[in-house]
Order: sequence, then C-alpha cells, then structure tokens
Amino acid sequence: MISQLVEAEWDERYNRKLERSVQRAHFRYKASIEQISYDHERTLDKNQVMRLADCNFIKRKENVIITGSTGIGKSYLASALGHQACSLGYKIMYLHSTKLFAKMKMAKADGSYLKELVKIEKQDLILIDDFGIQPLDSASRTVLMEIIEDRHGKASTMFTSQVPVNMWHEVIGEQTIADAILDRIVHDAHRVEMNGESMRKKKVINEEIEIKK
Repeated sequence: MISQLVEAEWDERYNRKLERSVQRAHFRYKASIEQISYDHERTLDKNQVMRLADCNFIKRKENVIITGSTGIGKSYLASALGHQACSLGYKIMYLHSTKLFAKMKMAKADGSYLKELVKIEKQDLILIDDFGIQPLDSASRTVLMEIIEDRHGKASTMFTSQVPVNMWHEVIGEQTIADAILDRIVHDAHRVEMNGESMRKKKVINEEIEIKK
C-alpha cells in the first residue's frame, strides 16, 4: 500500500514537472513520436527517428537538421522529438526563426539582449523552426552566430528548413560568417530529409472527401 502511494506521488510530481517543461518550451504542435506517420512516400526512416527519440544526441551535444518541402511535417517531427526530450528531463525551447530574430533585435534595443542570449544558452536543446524562409540581414546573422557560438560543443540545436542545406550559404550571406556558422552546425549534425506531398494539403483533401460522402 505504501509503495503504491509513493509511486502515485512520484508519478504526480513527474507529470507536473513534465507539464511545466512543455509549457516553457512553447512547442508549435502537441506532438508525439507514436503519432508520426511513416508512409513510404515520405521516405522517413523509422529507425533513424527512434534513434533520435532516445535523445542521446542531446547527451552528446550534437545537432539535428530536418529538411523538406512545406507542409511535409518537419515542425511536427521536431516538436515530437522536443516533447520526448522534455519527458526525459531535458530543458527545451522552441523558436520560430523569424520571430527569434525580430525578438533579439528588439532585445538589443531595450537592453535585454544578453539576458535573452543566456536564457537560450541554458537550454539543453533549442528548436529553430522554418529556418531560411527569408535571407538573413546583418543583425540576424550576428544573432545566429552568437547563439551557435555559445552552444557549439556545449548543447544541441535542431533546425527545420524548406531550404536544402547546400543553399544555406545563400540564406545566411556574408561568406566568412556563413562558413563559420555552418561549420559549427552541420559537421556533426544528424540529417533527416523528408519527401512526399504536403500533409496539410492531404488533410484538407481528406476532409473535403469526408464532407462529400
């Protein structure tokens, strides 16, 4: 009886802690590894996903890059891996790239820039979503360089992007800085390349079919 009470108390504390971690992370989706689709056209390797889901890449301070066309499920996969990392006790932060750079520019203006950098640096894993939607200007390049420099060899970063990695030089601009950033991001990164039709488009089509029945 006592052991059951202790176990119930432990479960409750764990669940409360997990809930707080997920809330602080601000994930784009409430996602789970179990709900990921492995339709053959997506060419998503289940073994690779399950290896990433053990989150040893965070322990080893390695990065993850998820690329593929719009709507394919990159952000969902990143969010699912993020939720999994939260459940294992890691500190995670989800950041949409455009909002991240805008927020950091505002932080420079109001004097809270270093505080924001420290907050990012303290995370075991940050997810930078939709990287490369627009080319980086000088201020955004500097922000990215400082974030990556702070985390290199100390913590993991996950990127999702519609843009293939071989085109990231153009997105970042300024050859020397791009070389420095990519050298720190790409060389030890796990790469996940997703293919197939847009999942969002497919969902809309399926909903329309259901309505017509």
